[in-house]
Amino acid sequence: MTSRIFIKYRSAILYGISLAALLFLLKWLEFKFLITNHAFEVYIGFIAIIFTSLGIWLAMKLFKPPIKTTVKTVIVEKKVYMERHEIAYGEKNNAEAKRLGLSQRELEVLELMSAGLSNQEIADKLFVSLNTIKTHSAKIFEKMDVKRRTQAVEMAKRLHIIW
Repeated sequence: MTSRIFIKYRSAILYGISLAALLFLLKWLEFKFLITNHAFEVYIGFIAIIFTSLGIWLAMKLFKPPIKTTVKTVIVEKKVYMERHEIAYGEKNNAEAKRLGLSQRELEVLELMSAGLSNQEIADKLFVSLNTIKTHSAKIFEKMDVKRRTQAVEMAKRLHIIW
């Protein structure tokens, strides 16, 4: 059946094959013409492609995380302060303040912090310099093992050091 179709349309098939060959030849000649007229640009393009590929490969090698990574679990133990119910409302827990090593002046600064005063306002109220208040604050943070004023005030209220 296929040989009958080939015989019937033989001239059309040969004509199509010859047109395809001619088109291939013309495109090849056009490419040769393009290469000869623009050889410098083609070489620059090849060099650009090579260096771009090299840069990508190098970046992948340098910034790729190592394949063999191990996960290390670190357990951090930290004291959790629970509320004590034996302290009556309104009483201050002086034993807890003493255990933390807070001085009377540091307790005053902590109470003024809880009132929402800035360092400058606390310094004016206690008649000391701003640097003194900053030193007291740093000592409070260190003794209470906190990083911010809000954490120090929250912990002091939980421990009933201040109200």
